[in-house]
Amino acid sequence: MPVRISESSQAGHGKGVGLGLAMVSAVAFGGSGVAAKPLIEAGLDPLHVVWLRVAGAALVMLPLAVRHRALLRSRPALLTGFGLLGVAGVQAFYFASISRIPVGVALLVEYLAPALVLGWVRFVQRRPVTRAAALGVVLAVGGLACVVEVWSGLSFDALGLLLALGAACCQVGYFVLSDQGSDSGDQAPDPLGVIAYGLLVGAAVLTVVARPWNMDWAVLTDTAHMDGTPVAAALLLAWIVLVATVIAYVTGVVSVRRLSPQVAGVVACLEAVIATVLAWFLLGEHLSAPQIIGGAVVLAGAFIAQSSAPSKGSPEPVASGGPERELSARGNVA
Repeated sequence: MPVRISESSQAGHGKGVGLGLAMVSAVAFGGSGVAAKPLIEAGLDPLHVVWLRVAGAALVMLPLAVRHRALLRSRPALLTGFGLLGVAGVQAFYFASISRIPVGVALLVEYLAPALVLGWVRFVQRRPVTRAAALGVVLAVGGLACVVEVWSGLSFDALGLLLALGAACCQVGYFVLSDQGSDSGDQAPDPLGVIAYGLLVGAAVLTVVARPWNMDWAVLTDTAHMDGTPVAAALLLAWIVLVATVIAYVTGVVSVRRLSPQVAGVVACLEAVIATVLAWFLLGEHLSAPQIIGGAVVLAGAFIAQSSAPSKGSPEPVASGGPERELSARGNVA
């Protein structure tokens, strides 16, 4: 007699798989900075590392772009915005920032993006936000003050912090762009197609900006050092392209389809924790106790800000876990 699996069991299994994939995505994304920093310290320009990452991932994702070529006609603005802001902008600013400040600090500054989105919604679009969302903003800003140790007159490189803030602003631009037309009733584009074309657009833009023909290609045939330990540069690049970009995006998108945006957002916040822990053990970038506590507060504030429900009877704010969250498994593409 065949065994009938209940719908609840199937749903539970689906959520379990989704949670596992979300964890894989968070670990993969969290390792990007740790693998990139040794390459930068070995002599590669941060923009060249970004170009290698984006161009390599775009090549791997090219079959998906061909499959979803209809997006070129139906969503050109979204593809361009994702490529310019969500891919080229975020990653260029992020990699430039980690060349000057610790990986964990740079990523935590990036997590101001949900708070900045709410600022755009409230003061530019003049749409209401909830008290919980406002509390999340306050927590995120207060936690960031602890991370950068403002009482010490900013213990980190000011330009590095500004570059990390630039990455957060690029995320805001993408969120705002994605929110345009989210209430039009049109069918949402396939996230994997958006990512594939975003990588292609980002690679094209970065080719002009980074000028890879001036790159010191010999660095990739040598070894880099992770806190004194020699590692093949080609191996680090393979991790950045295949794991920290392709696998991270694909597993993240699939996980969002199995989980609610709020649950996916919780797991995504682990990326900063994972990046900080990996940088601690692999790069020797230690954070003080106040910075660790501040980092936890930043993540808590970011999650509250991006998952709080909109005010009753008002248009849904961008940062409330709406349609734009489905285009990327996390709010962050670092």
